[in-house]
Amino acid sequence: MTLAVAGAALALVAPLMAATASPAFAASRDGDCDSGEFCYYYNSNQAGSISDFTGSISDLGATQPSCYEFKGAGAGQGVCVKNHAASVKNRTSHTVRVYFNSDFGGASQDFAPGASGNLNATLKNNNASHKFLTSGGGSESPTNDYDGRPRGFAQDNCTAFAAYRIASRLGVPSFSNSYGGTTWGNAGTWDDAARRVGVTVNKTPKVGAIAVNDVHRVGHVAYVNAVHSDGSFDVEEYNWNNPLAYGTRKNVHVSSAQADFQYMLHF
Repeated sequence: MTLAVAGAALALVAPLMAATASPAFAASRDGDCDSGEFCYYYNSNQAGSISDFTGSISDLGATQPSCYEFKGAGAGQGVCVKNHAASVKNRTSHTVRVYFNSDFGGASQDFAPGASGNLNATLKNNNASHKFLTSGGGSESPTNDYDGRPRGFAQDNCTAFAAYRIASRLGVPSFSNSYGGTTWGNAGTWDDAARRVGVTVNKTPKVGAIAVNDVHRVGHVAYVNAVHSDGSFDVEEYNWNNPLAYGTRKNVHVSSAQADFQYMLHF
């Protein structure tokens, strides 16, 4: 990659753990939210009928008899979980990510181990799949699913790809080069733009963070898809090693080196 081209790429994220393909393990589900389970509730504030899970589901299903249904007593019992859940409780040791679309696509919302909460306005009654991330949200499988929409950035550059990841995976569907009323511009200015609009900027890598390199002339951005115990991390990106195309790198760092990153953006 040339330094001039570097500034428009990014990385992408992908599935983490294998998804359960069908309701094959449904016999183990009893409508109680037990330790080790991730549970959907039909109503807000953990009320109504419960549907409990012990693994990832790529498609909750929309019709009986093949869908995953609410099994516990209370409002919503027997209704398909897909597009009918309002709140959740996570009693697992994993971060669990709920998705708007099937096959782990679209807007998403993360629930840390032990967390309970309502689905946000985008996902309430619009939930289609969920994924158990590795313990602590430690990794996501890389996948090139860029939709080809530049969102105001240069096509097939790191910035266009990062913008797609923010819009599709990080719960900011309106993200573009003018998000928050400011111009995000080249990759090297993204940390400044993030500060202007109130996005958290620090040096702590985390799965789902946008890594920013502002050492190159136009900078570079990438999506963090794994974090390792030594502090290094893996990224998905566009236009770094593969000109105007998708690529991945492993064990990069937060440092001043030109091949590393200096900041992390947490949407």
